[in-house]
Amino acid sequence: MSYRIGFGIDFHQLVEGRDLWIGGVKIPHHLGAKGHSDADVLLHAICDAMLGAAAMGDIGVHFPDTSADFKDIDSKILLDRTMGLIAGKGYRVVNVDSSLCLEAPKIKPYVAAMQQVIAGILGLEADDVSIKATTTEKMGFVGREEGLVAYATVLLTR
Repeated sequence: MSYRIGFGIDFHQLVEGRDLWIGGVKIPHHLGAKGHSDADVLLHAICDAMLGAAAMGDIGVHFPDTSADFKDIDSKILLDRTMGLIAGKGYRVVNVDSSLCLEAPKIKPYVAAMQQVIAGILGLEADDVSIKATTTEKMGFVGREEGLVAYATVLLTR
């Protein structure tokens, strides 16, 4: 049995007139993430971590933002397709550890739902999916609520 660790990171601008999707859950907020897809920063970071662990490039290689096929796509579909890509190389996810960086809204009320969504797609138990959050104490683009960031680490086994 072999193990691989992957790291992913994603950034999105926050703008008016868009929904805020994080971890496959729609979160009520006056700002939403701007992107070609639904701009789910957490799911994108997890996809990148999975692809990186399997040495398969990144989310842009497999789901380019220049393709109309992925315009406004639900990122849960991208995560599921990423799962299929790594399964094709004989890998499965052992666990996910992630961190979100945003000033608002507070995501604690939504973490359990995010864990359920992600675990369901990846074939894991909810407690195999860690989701943490922090602010930047009002510093930088995150502190000014211009954007948000997600970091993810994934362990794969074959």
